Amino acid sequence: MSTPAGNFIHDIIDADLESGKRSEVVTRFPPEPNGYLHIGHAKAICLDFGTALKYNGRCHLRFDDTNPTAEDTEYVEAIKEDVHWLGFDWGEHLYWASDYFEQMYEYAVQLIKQGKAYVCDLSVDAFKEYRGIPTEPGKEPEGRQRSIEENLELFEKMKAGEFADGAYVLRARIDMASPNLHMRDPAIYRIKHASHHNTGDQWCIYPMYDFAHCIEDSIEGVTHSLCTLEFEVHRPLYDWILKELEAYQPQQIEFARLNLTYTVMSKRKLLELVQKNLVNGWDDPRMPTLCGMRRRGYPAQAIRNFCTEIGITKTESLSDVALLEHHVRDILNEKAPRRMAVLDPLKVVITNYPEEQTETFDLPNHPNNEEVGTRSVPFTRELFIEKSDYLEDAPNKYKRFTIGREVRLRGAYLATCNEAIKDADGNVIELRCTIDPESKGGSAPDGRKVKGTIHWVSATEGVEATVHLYDRLFGCENPAAEEADFKELLNPESLQTVTGIVEPEAISQPGEAFQFERIGYFCIDKDSTADVPVLNRTVGLRDSWNK
Repeated sequence: MSTPAGNFIHDIIDADLESGKRSEVVTRFPPEPNGYLHIGHAKAICLDFGTALKYNGRCHLRFDDTNPTAEDTEYVEAIKEDVHWLGFDWGEHLYWASDYFEQMYEYAVQLIKQGKAYVCDLSVDAFKEYRGIPTEPGKEPEGRQRSIEENLELFEKMKAGEFADGAYVLRARIDMASPNLHMRDPAIYRIKHASHHNTGDQWCIYPMYDFAHCIEDSIEGVTHSLCTLEFEVHRPLYDWILKELEAYQPQQIEFARLNLTYTVMSKRKLLELVQKNLVNGWDDPRMPTLCGMRRRGYPAQAIRNFCTEIGITKTESLSDVALLEHHVRDILNEKAPRRMAVLDPLKVVITNYPEEQTETFDLPNHPNNEEVGTRSVPFTRELFIEKSDYLEDAPNKYKRFTIGREVRLRGAYLATCNEAIKDADGNVIELRCTIDPESKGGSAPDGRKVKGTIHWVSATEGVEATVHLYDRLFGCENPAAEEADFKELLNPESLQTVTGIVEPEAISQPGEAFQFERIGYFCIDKDSTADVPVLNRTVGLRDSWNK
């Protein structure tokens, strides 16, 4: 097990509190409601809310809803659910960027009056051309020379809806020669004739994210605005806007975002997978979305533990999904009740067991926790075992069924394989076995040692279930680094569906997790019904992390 990485942000906060620079800690988690949250957002959620908890402060949940054409209330509700699922609560501190649209508009007018903003009519392509490249100064657009009065009049007409989308933008007047492209008179307002989910048709101009974000932080009294590393080059603009407005100024601190092997974190790419039906929706258990991981059976605590272990640094890195799976196993191994299931069935007939008889065996729900009790497992003449638990030409070290070998049927009897029935193609389709009636419970009365133990399910009392076997979504470790179209890198074996037989106690409420003995961890899918049970493989039993 690796040691959790450090947290330089908490070092900064400690110093701020000690020096008196800050007397409290206020953070915020500011998602844009234009998609579902993924594991990368989980890192930010754990940092933002976890920091507030550590310092007895508060964390705001604030929706940066400044782009009505990409936002939806579906995403809003999903984000709330994900934050709560991870174990955090914002209490009364739920905010929206749209709460501050009037204040933002007044601030924009203030910048115009100060000669720090102007209306520009360049097209998108011309805007980029005039901005130039970092090593050469940009060109000043003609609109930069407009008078304050002209700019105020044009901006008011923009607000009144007199211009088409894209006809004008309001730009901050900073420095067209700055080596930082984000400081070369960035756009701070654009025209969008689109209805907003909170404000309806009240506005047809909307603030740009960089303009809105710092103002939101300032209005809410955020002390430490924690952002991922790509916002580092935006920080001078963050500081410039608040300085020019003479507004309260939070401290923006950047950290490296989470990148995970065998997946992509781009919201645009994830959306493309959904829209092109390459996955079965945002909550497809192969997706790195939090709703997908929840559906797959990942415990929230495992995600929090993973985020703690990878730590907070300034260095971009690629985290191994095997570490995340290790934490999933760690939690499920402790909490998940045990059940038996057969995913590749081979029939076994116990020839010396009465045909009509059914008896039950009490098996522990968990081998290390007697407090969770036992469950009754039905045993009958006909059983199913895994096909891999029989081998015709078995080596001496093989501990499972072969002709003449005795094995333990988990918690039931000792059984010996006497005959293998084959079909016309030579495939084994049935085993004929006998049990030792005196070995009830799986112990030999004479004390003889039986090395092999296999799981089983009654052929008549077991329940047929659809089982989804999930694997890595992509076939390469770092698809984001490959030159090929990321969609061509999808793993064709990322989902296999089989029909399994499970013991009756393995069918319960959606979301409940089990360990299928000798197979892996599974959970009941949200679409599961009593008539058509559906189970998802969460993770296999083997933990290869850091070995």
